[in-house]
Amino acid sequence: MADLERSTAAAPAAATAQHTQTDIEGLPALFGRLGEDVMTLLDTKLSLAKVELKEDVAGYARGATITSAGVVVAVIGFALINVAVALFLSTFFGNDEASAAVQKYGPSSYGLGFLITGVIYLVIGGVLAYVGKNRLAARNPVPNRSVEELRKDKQWLKNEM
Repeated sequence: MADLERSTAAAPAAATAQHTQTDIEGLPALFGRLGEDVMTLLDTKLSLAKVELKEDVAGYARGATITSAGVVVAVIGFALINVAVALFLSTFFGNDEASAAVQKYGPSSYGLGFLITGVIYLVIGGVLAYVGKNRLAARNPVPNRSVEELRKDKQWLKNEM
């Protein structure tokens, strides 16, 4: 009977020692898995941030393209208006021979054509630049989904600690 009690008492001690040894051997593997899982989580978060940034860059590129096209068209319109003003002013100043040539070929009609064309270009360019600027201003440069995921992770960690 005493032998039975000793063997029964020794069995839990041996099982505990064996269980502790298994836990110690499994601990490095557990930390290894934890490290791999953390790396996978970080890779996933970085991938999400990259996708969001690519979307934002594409939006900014479209807005910048529209804005630059508007600026180019507006500059052309401004140049045409300057030519029109110069032609109109040339009709008022000049020597007699130049005045006779002006009357013969009618540069004031050319000036009016340049003026109308310049105003049209200036209006179109201004509208394009305004639309592009508003598109750029409306975009939010913060990757919202990534920030939200990081907030959730932070809250989860606080709850776990």
